[in-house]
Amino acid sequence: MDDSGGREAYKAVNELEWTKQDEEHGKLIKINKFPNTYKHKLFKVVISNNDIEYIVTNDLTQNSTDDAKKESAIRWKIEQLHRETKGNTGFEKCQCRHNRSQRNHICCAFLVWHCLTEKARQLKTTIYQVKKHLLDDYLIEELRNPRVVFG
Repeated sequence: MDDSGGREAYKAVNELEWTKQDEEHGKLIKINKFPNTYKHKLFKVVISNNDIEYIVTNDLTQNSTDDAKKESAIRWKIEQLHRETKGNTGFEKCQCRHNRSQRNHICCAFLVWHCLTEKARQLKTTIYQVKKHLLDDYLIEELRNPRVVFG
């Protein structure tokens, strides 16, 4: 990254110098191998246990580290929604070819996600645990007393 306007060599993000104003309002940077005219805003966020996270945005009007942190939290929730939906609902496995069928599949996937999320809140667990244990009681009962007997 370069925060010197081309006067210095590129540095790793953790090697950049930060003034008090930079920490409050972010700093304008150029990322290596990006076009010269393409700038980004970099924010340094210190987490409670003194870990440091960096937030990079192409929204150059962003002028507050606190605002960037809040917006990043919202974006993380959206990423979490996509990850949970894909991992737990079959969202990405749609083989429908018609628009209406695809929309129905997406709607059903989000309904499943919503139901899993509500159940996880009730049980104070994650939706991954809810899904994992969804059929436990049924399978245990079927193994004890099978409804269909072979042989």
